[in-house]
Formats: sequence, C-alpha cells, structure tokens
Amino acid sequence: MPDSAPQSAPGAGLRLAALMSPARAADVVDAATRRLLGERFEVVWATEEHLAGVDDPAKPAALDPAAVPDLVAGADVVLTSWGTPTLGKELWSGGTGPKVVAHAAGTVKNLIDPAILDQGIAVFSAGPRIAWSVGEYCLAAMLTQARRLPRFDGAIRAGGWKQAGFRGHELAGAKVGIIGASSTARALITLLKPFGCDLVVYDPYLSAENAADLGVRTVEIGEAVESAFLSIHVPNVPETKGMITRELIGRIPDGAVVVNSSRGPAIDQQALLDHVLDGRLYAALDVYDPEPPTFGERVLANANLLLTPHIAGDTAEGHLALAGYVLGDALRWLDHGTRGPSFVDPAVWSIAA
Repeated sequence: MPDSAPQSAPGAGLRLAALMSPARAADVVDAATRRLLGERFEVVWATEEHLAGVDDPAKPAALDPAAVPDLVAGADVVLTSWGTPTLGKELWSGGTGPKVVAHAAGTVKNLIDPAILDQGIAVFSAGPRIAWSVGEYCLAAMLTQARRLPRFDGAIRAGGWKQAGFRGHELAGAKVGIIGASSTARALITLLKPFGCDLVVYDPYLSAENAADLGVRTVEIGEAVESAFLSIHVPNVPETKGMITRELIGRIPDGAVVVNSSRGPAIDQQALLDHVLDGRLYAALDVYDPEPPTFGERVLANANLLLTPHIAGDTAEGHLALAGYVLGDALRWLDHGTRGPSFVDPAVWSIAA
C-alpha cells in the first residue's frame, strides 16, 4: 500500500456509490454526513429496486450482488455497511475500480478480497468507532455485575428487600485482566483509567513499549485470568478458538466477573456456565457459541448471569456516526494522503478482527 494517495483538490467532484439499502443508510448516515456527501461527491444511492429481499425481518434488506457492478461503475469511493455483498476482486480488474472502500460497519474480512490491498486500494473500517460503544458496554457490564444488580433487582421483583450477608463489590482499584489488545480493549482501558485499576493485558502482539503507552502491564494468559474482572477482546481467528480453557477458567478467583463481548468460541462456554451455575463466578455474555444460544431454564434463571443478544456495539448514536467516521478518514486520504484510525492496515490483516 502506498503511503500517499492521489490527491484531489478540496471540492473536486468525486463519485461515490452507496452500496446499502435505504433503511441501512438511515441507520448509519447522520444529517451532517449527508451534507458532506452532497458537498464532496456525486452520490449514487442504492434504491429498493437494488435489494435482494429480507432474510431477517429484524434487519434491513441486503443488497442484491447482481446490482453491484452497475452501481459501482465509475465510482471513486464505495460506501458499504451491513447488508453489502462481498466485493469481488473482479471489480478492480484491468486497473479500474474505486480508489477507496469505506465500510460503515466493523470487520471487512467478509467484504473484500485482501488481494485488492496490494493494488493500492485504501480500505477503511468503522471498527474503531464501534469499539467505543463496546467499551462502554463492557464497563457497564462490569459495574452491573460487580454490584450484583441483577440479584438485587430479582429480589425486589420477588417481593424481597435487602439480602442478608450479601454485598456487591467495587471496580475501583481492582485487578482487571484483558485478553487481547484490540481496539475494543483500548477503548475499555481508556474508560477504566479513572477507576485506578491494575490493568494487565495478555496479547502476544502487544509490545512492552505500546503497553507502557496504554498504561497497562503485559502478562501471560495464566496471570491475566487471575483477576477480579476479566474481559475478552480477541478476533475470530483459528488461534483464539477455545483459548480460555476449562483449566484457565478454574484459575479465575471466586466472585470474579467475566465479560465476553468479542467472540463466543474464544471461551469454553460450558465450563464458564458450570462455574456460574455453582455460584463461584459472575458473567456478562454478549456473544455465544453458537448464536443465538439455546439455554435451559436453569441457566436463564441464574442471577449471576447477564445475557445480551450481541448488541455491545449497537447504540443509536454509535450507528449514526459510522459513515461519517470512515468518510472523514477517506477524504483525508484522498486530499492529503494521510491515514486515519479507520484505515485498514494490510500488515495486520491476518490478526485483525
């Protein structure tokens, strides 16, 4: 990937193809970004006639793959999101095709063929913006479970009051183990700073210098799990499948809180549930193996378990910010050749989420 882009003078006409349904556009493109699009681009929007139909009534319809070539023809930039079909490398055959792919969603691994990165195409992902939403979720989950709020809430609903001999705990000053130094982990680390926690991170790719910049200590995975709070932030790659084993779960201290907002297969889910069900651990799960999960009544009724449906990164404000986040970086690359935080670095493709 070149370090600089072909520059375009500010205000120069650029063609952009918005490869998403009108409903998805309403979800990820805020009013300020629509104004920016009008000022900087000739925009081709996908319409209802370009849709493939609805696979899930709870989600906006996906784009028909057959509609992509016509929509992309002559475009300098493509704006994508959830529901955009895979962009085949044939779109760039013969040296043609867009200069930029700006993905107003998370991972691009199912969106593009990495071969296009070798052709000088710049790809941007809103993953770092989503990471902030996930970081807030993890902080909220830690505090909720530390103070045992679901248990107290359940007691009130059942006609009870205070629980004799039972108290919550504080996050302040506690040891927090973080598995994976991803963008979501870094957002959580920033949010945890006011709490004065002892932050330990296991990530074989995190250098001591970068750890010092983050204000954390690097440790082996065995020490990381020996924490009052454990939060998992690893990508979905073969190396992370089952990395939090039953043996490691057994080393987590009694009463600790485990949060998984990354990928369900990263942890031995049944082993974790076993320790939660016997009352030894507390957990907040936003991801599962498989999804959606099918839990029995004993699991669903357990007061030590907080369950959410893969929504850690899903907030109203966060979604509306996604298109503007990636387009801002895309324009800075086109105008000045600079890489912003949403730039997808080909050098870390293999370990990226």
